[in-house]
Amino acid sequence: MKTVFVTVGTTSFDDLIGAVTSDECVKTLIDRGYTDVVLQVGRGSVVPDPDSCPGLTLQVFRFKDSIAEDMRHSDLVISHAGAGSCLEALGANKPLLVVVNDKLMDNHQLELAKQLQADSHLIYCTCSTLPQTLRDMDLSALTTYVPGQPENFASFLDKAIGLV
Repeated sequence: MKTVFVTVGTTSFDDLIGAVTSDECVKTLIDRGYTDVVLQVGRGSVVPDPDSCPGLTLQVFRFKDSIAEDMRHSDLVISHAGAGSCLEALGANKPLLVVVNDKLMDNHQLELAKQLQADSHLIYCTCSTLPQTLRDMDLSALTTYVPGQPENFASFLDKAIGLV
């Protein structure tokens, strides 16, 4: 059993939920050996039916007190590009595919995703490139994120959102 955990955090990111449950992404996940998908859909209006992804076992929920167990039991995390979700997945030492919401204005999430990909900690894409990214991704090329210098991360975020 190989599990994908998808999280949108506390936001609404219907495009991500729609993309990951599309026929093309479902086929790619199955081709890559995944059997289960757990979707955390947050405040979104797209709530897929458990039978909507033939060939995959699908579980859907909006919120939990903690998603740590879902991450711990996953083989791949697909997340929105929120800093909290990224750090939680990286801290759990899980392969991370970040999907940037390119509809956001002044998108500091893109800067975070670019830097963490440049450091080989994650792979990022957009909803429109998700199917191809899933096909092409090489999770073995990712390196472990070593926390411990939060001031560097805070400084990066300050620069990314224009506070410095």
